[in-house]
Amino acid sequence: MLIQRRSLLALVAGQIVVLPYLRPRATRAADAGGDPRFAPRTLGSDQAPIKVMEFFSLTCTHCAAFSRETMPEVKAKLIETGKVQMIYRDFPLDRVALMAAMVARTLPPDRYEPFITALFASQDHWAFNRQSDPREELAKMAGLAGLSRPAFDAAIADKALEQFVLAGQQKAEDEYHVDSTPTFAANGQTHAGEMTYAAFSAFIGAASG
Repeated sequence: MLIQRRSLLALVAGQIVVLPYLRPRATRAADAGGDPRFAPRTLGSDQAPIKVMEFFSLTCTHCAAFSRETMPEVKAKLIETGKVQMIYRDFPLDRVALMAAMVARTLPPDRYEPFITALFASQDHWAFNRQSDPREELAKMAGLAGLSRPAFDAAIADKALEQFVLAGQQKAEDEYHVDSTPTFAANGQTHAGEMTYAAFSAFIGAASG
Protein backbone atom coordinates (compact mmCIF):
# COMPACT_ATOMS: atom_id res chain seq x y z
CA MET A 1 0.00 0.00 0.00
CA LEU A 2 1.35 3.41 -0.97
CA ILE A 3 1.68 6.16 1.60
CA GLN A 4 -0.26 9.12 0.39
CA ARG A 5 0.77 12.70 0.85
CA ARG A 6 -1.43 14.63 2.99
CA SER A 7 25.54 1.29 13.99
CA LEU A 8 24.60 4.62 12.35
CA LEU A 9 28.12 6.02 12.08
CA ALA A 10 29.21 2.96 10.16
CA LEU A 11 26.35 3.36 7.76
CA VAL A 12 27.28 6.96 7.05
CA ALA A 13 31.03 6.46 6.85
CA GLY A 14 30.77 3.28 4.82
CA GLN A 15 28.69 4.89 2.12
CA ILE A 16 31.04 7.83 1.55
CA VAL A 17 33.82 5.74 0.00
CA VAL A 18 32.64 5.64 -3.62
CA LEU A 19 34.06 6.37 -7.04
CA PRO A 20 34.44 10.13 -7.63
CA TYR A 21 31.90 10.29 -10.44
CA LEU A 22 29.36 8.51 -8.25
CA ARG A 23 29.57 11.02 -5.45
CA PRO A 24 26.26 12.85 -4.96
CA ARG A 25 26.88 16.46 -5.82
CA ALA A 26 25.20 19.81 -6.13
CA THR A 27 25.12 20.58 -9.83
CA ARG A 28 24.14 23.80 -11.58
CA ALA A 29 24.72 25.82 -8.42
CA ALA A 30 24.43 29.01 -10.45
CA ASP A 31 20.86 28.04 -11.33
CA ALA A 32 20.19 27.69 -7.61
CA GLY A 33 21.12 31.29 -6.92
CA GLY A 34 24.61 30.29 -5.84
CA ASP A 35 23.35 28.35 -2.82
CA PRO A 36 24.48 24.71 -3.14
CA ARG A 37 21.67 23.57 -0.84
CA PHE A 38 19.19 24.43 -3.58
CA ALA A 39 21.01 22.62 -6.37
CA PRO A 40 20.03 19.14 -7.62
CA ARG A 41 21.31 16.09 -5.80
CA THR A 42 22.34 13.30 -8.14
CA LEU A 43 24.09 9.96 -8.02
CA GLY A 44 25.91 8.67 -11.08
CA SER A 45 27.48 10.05 -14.21
CA ASP A 46 26.07 13.17 -15.87
CA GLN A 47 26.65 11.32 -19.15
CA ALA A 48 24.35 8.43 -18.19
CA PRO A 49 21.77 7.92 -20.97
CA ILE A 50 18.89 7.41 -18.53
CA LYS A 51 18.08 9.98 -15.84
CA VAL A 52 15.68 8.69 -13.19
CA MET A 53 14.01 11.03 -10.76
CA GLU A 54 13.00 9.52 -7.45
CA PHE A 55 10.39 11.45 -5.47
CA PHE A 56 10.75 10.29 -1.90
CA SER A 57 9.99 11.03 1.72
CA LEU A 58 12.43 10.17 4.47
CA THR A 59 9.57 8.93 6.67
CA CYS A 60 8.10 6.71 3.93
CA THR A 61 8.46 3.02 4.81
CA HIS A 62 8.19 2.03 1.13
CA CYS A 63 11.01 4.44 0.23
CA ALA A 64 13.08 2.88 3.00
CA ALA A 65 12.37 -0.61 1.65
CA PHE A 66 13.49 0.44 -1.84
CA SER A 67 16.66 1.95 -0.41
CA ARG A 68 17.50 -1.16 1.61
CA GLU A 69 16.41 -3.91 -0.72
CA THR A 70 16.69 -2.61 -4.29
CA MET A 71 19.04 0.36 -4.40
CA PRO A 72 22.25 -1.62 -3.70
CA GLU A 73 21.66 -3.69 -6.85
CA VAL A 74 20.65 -0.59 -8.83
CA LYS A 75 23.93 1.04 -7.81
CA ALA A 76 26.05 -1.96 -8.72
CA LYS A 77 24.40 -2.84 -12.03
CA LEU A 78 23.07 0.42 -13.39
CA ILE A 79 24.67 3.44 -11.72
CA GLU A 80 28.26 2.27 -11.36
CA THR A 81 28.18 1.01 -14.95
CA GLY A 82 27.18 4.45 -16.22
CA LYS A 83 23.76 3.44 -17.49
CA VAL A 84 21.63 5.40 -15.03
CA GLN A 85 21.86 8.61 -13.07
CA MET A 86 19.53 9.02 -10.10
CA ILE A 87 18.13 12.47 -9.37
CA TYR A 88 16.79 12.82 -5.85
CA ARG A 89 13.61 14.87 -5.44
CA ASP A 90 12.26 15.69 -1.99
CA PHE A 91 8.58 14.93 -1.41
CA PRO A 92 8.16 15.05 2.39
CA LEU A 93 4.99 13.44 3.68
CA ASP A 94 5.06 15.16 7.07
CA ARG A 95 6.92 17.70 9.17
CA VAL A 96 9.51 15.18 10.35
CA ALA A 97 10.35 14.26 6.76
CA LEU A 98 10.55 17.93 5.83
CA MET A 99 12.97 18.57 8.68
CA ALA A 100 15.11 15.60 7.62
CA ALA A 101 15.16 16.76 3.99
CA MET A 102 16.34 20.20 5.05
CA VAL A 103 19.12 18.73 7.18
CA ALA A 104 20.23 16.40 4.39
CA ARG A 105 20.53 19.31 1.97
CA THR A 106 22.61 21.27 4.49
CA LEU A 107 25.31 18.60 4.54
CA PRO A 108 28.14 18.73 2.00
CA PRO A 109 26.88 17.22 -1.28
CA ASP A 110 29.14 14.16 -1.06
CA ARG A 111 27.52 13.25 2.25
CA TYR A 112 23.95 13.62 0.99
CA GLU A 113 23.31 10.13 -0.38
CA PRO A 114 25.17 8.35 2.44
CA PHE A 115 23.11 10.34 4.94
CA ILE A 116 19.71 9.57 3.43
CA THR A 117 20.74 5.93 3.05
CA ALA A 118 21.59 5.85 6.76
CA LEU A 119 18.28 7.52 7.61
CA PHE A 120 16.36 4.93 5.63
CA ALA A 121 18.33 2.09 7.21
CA SER A 122 17.51 3.33 10.72
CA GLN A 123 14.09 4.83 10.04
CA ASP A 124 12.37 2.94 12.85
CA HIS A 125 14.93 4.27 15.33
CA TRP A 126 14.92 7.98 14.56
CA ALA A 127 11.51 8.60 12.98
CA PHE A 128 9.08 6.18 14.64
CA ASN A 129 10.49 5.51 18.08
CA ARG A 130 7.81 6.61 20.55
CA GLN A 131 10.37 6.67 23.34
CA SER A 132 12.40 9.48 21.77
CA ASP A 133 12.04 12.82 20.03
CA PRO A 134 12.57 12.57 16.24
CA ARG A 135 14.28 15.97 16.22
CA GLU A 136 16.83 14.89 18.79
CA GLU A 137 17.47 11.56 17.08
CA LEU A 138 17.90 13.35 13.75
CA ALA A 139 20.33 15.77 15.38
CA LYS A 140 22.40 12.81 16.55
CA MET A 141 22.42 11.35 13.04
CA ALA A 142 23.43 14.70 11.58
CA GLY A 143 26.22 14.96 14.14
CA LEU A 144 27.58 11.60 13.02
CA ALA A 145 27.59 12.96 9.47
CA GLY A 146 29.58 16.01 10.57
CA LEU A 147 26.88 18.64 11.10
CA SER A 148 27.27 20.56 14.37
CA ARG A 149 24.29 21.17 16.61
CA PRO A 150 24.24 24.93 15.90
CA ALA A 151 24.29 24.19 12.16
CA PHE A 152 21.52 21.61 12.62
CA ASP A 153 19.34 24.08 14.55
CA ALA A 154 19.93 26.74 11.89
CA ALA A 155 19.02 24.31 9.11
CA ILE A 156 15.66 23.27 10.54
CA ALA A 157 14.77 26.92 11.25
CA ASP A 158 15.70 28.14 7.75
CA LYS A 159 12.49 29.36 6.11
CA ALA A 160 14.10 29.86 2.71
CA LEU A 161 15.25 26.24 2.68
CA GLU A 162 11.85 25.06 3.86
CA GLN A 163 10.09 26.97 1.09
CA PHE A 164 12.51 25.58 -1.48
CA VAL A 165 11.68 22.00 -0.49
CA LEU A 166 7.94 22.68 -0.42
CA ALA A 167 8.04 24.46 -3.78
CA GLY A 168 9.79 21.44 -5.26
CA GLN A 169 7.07 19.22 -3.88
CA GLN A 170 4.38 21.40 -5.43
CA LYS A 171 6.21 21.30 -8.75
CA ALA A 172 6.29 17.50 -8.58
CA GLU A 173 2.55 17.45 -8.08
CA ASP A 174 1.91 19.90 -10.91
CA GLU A 175 4.33 18.49 -13.49
CA TYR A 176 4.43 14.77 -12.70
CA HIS A 177 1.17 14.33 -10.77
CA VAL A 178 3.05 12.80 -7.86
CA ASP A 179 0.75 11.98 -4.94
CA SER A 180 2.59 9.10 -3.25
CA THR A 181 6.09 7.94 -2.48
CA PRO A 182 8.22 6.62 -3.86
CA THR A 183 7.43 7.71 -7.40
CA PHE A 184 9.94 7.33 -10.21
CA ALA A 185 10.00 9.29 -13.47
CA ALA A 186 12.20 8.88 -16.54
CA ASN A 187 11.71 9.97 -20.15
CA GLY A 188 7.98 10.41 -19.81
CA GLN A 189 7.48 7.15 -17.93
CA THR A 190 6.32 7.16 -14.31
CA HIS A 191 5.93 4.44 -11.72
CA ALA A 192 4.41 4.84 -8.27
CA GLY A 193 5.51 2.48 -5.52
CA GLU A 194 8.62 0.60 -4.51
CA MET A 195 10.09 -1.86 -7.00
CA THR A 196 12.23 -4.95 -7.00
CA TYR A 197 15.38 -4.77 -9.08
CA ALA A 198 13.67 -6.73 -11.87
CA ALA A 199 10.78 -4.27 -11.93
CA PHE A 200 13.12 -1.28 -11.84
CA SER A 201 15.16 -2.73 -14.69
CA ALA A 202 11.97 -3.21 -16.72
CA PHE A 203 11.00 0.39 -15.96
CA ILE A 204 14.39 1.57 -17.23
CA GLY A 205 13.92 -0.53 -20.35
CA ALA A 206 10.56 1.08 -21.07
CA ALA A 207 12.01 4.55 -20.47
CA SER A 208 14.93 3.93 -22.82
CA GLY A 209 12.69 2.59 -25.58
